[in-house]
Amino acid sequence: MTKLNLLLVGILIVCALGVVTSQHRARKLYAELQHEQEFAKQMNTEFGQLQLEQSTWSMHSRIEKIAIERLHMRVPDQTKIQVVPIAPVAIKSGAALP
Repeated sequence: MTKLNLLLVGILIVCALGVVTSQHRARKLYAELQHEQEFAKQMNTEFGQLQLEQSTWSMHSRIEKIAIERLHMRVPDQTKIQVVPIAPVAIKSGAALP
Protein backbone atom coordinates (compact mmCIF):
# COMPACT_ATOMS: atom_id res chain seq x y z
CA MET A 1 0.00 0.00 0.00
CA THR A 2 2.88 2.36 0.71
CA LYS A 3 4.30 1.90 -2.79
CA LEU A 4 0.92 2.70 -4.31
CA ASN A 5 0.62 5.86 -2.19
CA LEU A 6 4.12 6.99 -3.21
CA LEU A 7 3.29 6.32 -6.85
CA LEU A 8 0.06 8.33 -6.57
CA VAL A 9 1.90 11.20 -4.83
CA GLY A 10 4.49 11.20 -7.62
CA ILE A 11 1.77 11.29 -10.28
CA LEU A 12 0.05 14.10 -8.35
CA ILE A 13 3.27 16.14 -8.25
CA VAL A 14 3.86 15.64 -11.98
CA CYS A 15 0.28 16.68 -12.74
CA ALA A 16 0.55 19.75 -10.50
CA LEU A 17 3.78 20.80 -12.23
CA GLY A 18 2.10 20.30 -15.60
CA VAL A 19 -0.81 22.54 -14.58
CA VAL A 20 1.52 25.26 -13.32
CA THR A 21 3.63 25.09 -16.48
CA SER A 22 0.63 25.25 -18.78
CA GLN A 23 -0.88 28.18 -16.87
CA HIS A 24 2.42 30.06 -17.03
CA ARG A 25 2.70 29.39 -20.75
CA ALA A 26 -0.91 30.52 -21.34
CA ARG A 27 -0.32 33.77 -19.46
CA LYS A 28 2.90 34.39 -21.36
CA LEU A 29 1.17 33.81 -24.71
CA TYR A 30 -1.71 36.08 -23.70
CA ALA A 31 0.72 38.88 -22.82
CA GLU A 32 2.42 38.40 -26.20
CA LEU A 33 -0.98 38.52 -27.93
CA GLN A 34 -1.81 41.80 -26.18
CA HIS A 35 1.55 43.24 -27.26
CA GLU A 36 1.00 42.21 -30.89
CA GLN A 37 -2.53 43.64 -30.91
CA GLU A 38 -1.17 46.97 -29.63
CA PHE A 39 1.49 46.87 -32.36
CA ALA A 40 -1.21 46.22 -34.98
CA LYS A 41 -3.17 49.25 -33.73
CA GLN A 42 -0.05 51.40 -34.06
CA MET A 43 0.57 50.11 -37.58
CA ASN A 44 -3.04 50.86 -38.59
CA THR A 45 -2.71 54.40 -37.24
CA GLU A 46 0.56 54.91 -39.09
CA PHE A 47 -0.95 53.49 -42.30
CA GLY A 48 -3.83 55.98 -42.09
CA GLN A 49 -1.38 58.83 -41.56
CA LEU A 50 0.70 57.71 -44.54
CA GLN A 51 -2.39 57.50 -46.75
CA LEU A 52 -3.32 61.05 -45.74
CA GLU A 53 0.22 62.23 -46.46
CA GLN A 54 0.20 60.51 -49.86
CA SER A 55 -3.08 62.15 -50.83
CA THR A 56 -1.67 65.52 -49.78
CA TRP A 57 1.51 65.07 -51.82
CA SER A 58 -0.39 63.94 -54.92
CA MET A 59 -2.94 66.75 -55.00
CA HIS A 60 -3.41 68.16 -58.50
CA SER A 61 -2.91 71.76 -57.36
CA ARG A 62 0.40 70.92 -55.66
CA ILE A 63 1.71 69.07 -58.72
CA GLU A 64 0.67 71.93 -60.99
CA LYS A 65 2.37 74.48 -58.71
CA ILE A 66 5.63 72.50 -58.74
CA ALA A 67 5.46 72.10 -62.51
CA ILE A 68 5.12 75.85 -62.94
CA GLU A 69 7.65 76.97 -60.31
CA ARG A 70 10.44 74.39 -60.49
CA LEU A 71 10.13 72.96 -63.98
CA HIS A 72 8.98 76.19 -65.66
CA MET A 73 6.20 74.36 -67.46
CA ARG A 74 3.09 76.11 -68.75
CA VAL A 75 -0.18 75.19 -70.39
CA PRO A 76 0.05 75.72 -74.20
CA ASP A 77 -2.23 78.12 -76.01
CA GLN A 78 -5.45 76.67 -77.38
CA THR A 79 -4.28 77.48 -80.90
CA LYS A 80 -1.22 75.24 -80.50
CA ILE A 81 -3.14 72.19 -79.29
CA GLN A 82 -3.88 69.51 -81.88
CA VAL A 83 -6.20 66.57 -81.29
CA VAL A 84 -5.12 63.36 -83.02
CA PRO A 85 -8.05 61.10 -83.88
CA ILE A 86 -7.79 57.39 -83.09
CA ALA A 87 -7.75 55.15 -86.15
CA PRO A 88 -10.77 52.81 -86.40
CA VAL A 89 -10.04 49.27 -85.30
CA ALA A 90 -10.93 46.40 -87.61
CA ILE A 91 -13.03 43.95 -85.62
CA LYS A 92 -13.04 40.29 -86.73
CA SER A 93 -12.48 41.25 -90.34
CA GLY A 94 -8.88 40.13 -90.49
CA ALA A 95 -8.00 43.22 -92.51
CA ALA A 96 -4.73 44.92 -91.77
CA LEU A 97 -4.74 48.56 -90.76
CA PRO A 98 -3.20 51.03 -93.24
